Amino acid sequence: MNLPIILVVIIAVAALILFGIIISFFSVWLRARLAGAPVSMINLVAMRLRQVPYAMVVDARVTAKKAGIEISNDDIEAHFLAGGNVIPTVQALIAAQKAGIELNWQRACAIDLATKGSGKSVVEAVRTSVDPKVIDCPNPESGRTTIDGVAKDGIQVKVKARVTVRTHLDRFVGGAKEETIIARVGEGIVSTIGSAENYKIVLESPDSISKTVLARGLDVGTAFEILSIDIADVDVGENVGAKLQEAQAEANKSIAQAQAEIRRAAAVAVEQEMKARVQEMQAKVVEAEAQVPLAMAEAFRAGRLGVMDYYRMQNIQADSDMRSSIARPDKKA
Repeated sequence: MNLPIILVVIIAVAALILFGIIISFFSVWLRARLAGAPVSMINLVAMRLRQVPYAMVVDARVTAKKAGIEISNDDIEAHFLAGGNVIPTVQALIAAQKAGIELNWQRACAIDLATKGSGKSVVEAVRTSVDPKVIDCPNPESGRTTIDGVAKDGIQVKVKARVTVRTHLDRFVGGAKEETIIARVGEGIVSTIGSAENYKIVLESPDSISKTVLARGLDVGTAFEILSIDIADVDVGENVGAKLQEAQAEANKSIAQAQAEIRRAAAVAVEQEMKARVQEMQAKVVEAEAQVPLAMAEAFRAGRLGVMDYYRMQNIQADSDMRSSIARPDKKA
């Protein structure tokens, strides 16, 4: 008796579970049917088996259908399986249609996948295409507050700019983002300031910077279209030219001092060399004088020099010493 009761309970529980599943599918199926975006029960079951949130897929299709956009369940499911954000993509597509911007489902999916992990979204891209955004140049997050350039007169000019851009949806996938715009605008500002004859020209007409930079087509290859470049602030910085001249003068001074030291060292070396040569010559004189007594002794032995000759030579030498002492009385004997 207990076995049939258990079987009945099991069958009843299974029936209830099956009924609940059917009801869950049925509610989604009925919602899609009533919204004019029908989907078969088999497709719902297949999506469930593929672990696809079928309710979200159906809701996305219903939303698009109500906006007059036809998207198949397979396209929505394929975008979800590719890692895309289904609902924001549909919302972006609807926003583009309402704004009169040409955007199809495939392009919207590509933009959504391109912005994945970047902190941006396809909705923001479409919104920026409708409502332009302003980019500060330089980016305050970079730690710099101004873009610094030096005019031809050596005066530094500090500039803050604000760039108004609009998303170019056709170039968004594969196009450079905000960082490139900031870098290009900064480079253009520095170049424009550097070509000015003096800093006064920049201060008198700061709009010349924006006109010159804007005319360069800096948005080529980017995901944006530059609408305007506005100079928010212009200020005078340091006299870079004077500092460079001062540094050059110090460098020239150091070079001159080094060259003078080289010449002084060379002169000292020559002086020492001359002293050494004098000592060498004196040594030779002493050596030659030492030969005189030897020669005289040899002359005595050979009979070429007599005693009277020797005394006469001594008298001459004594007379010479006396004359020298009279001529230079300060010289010590």
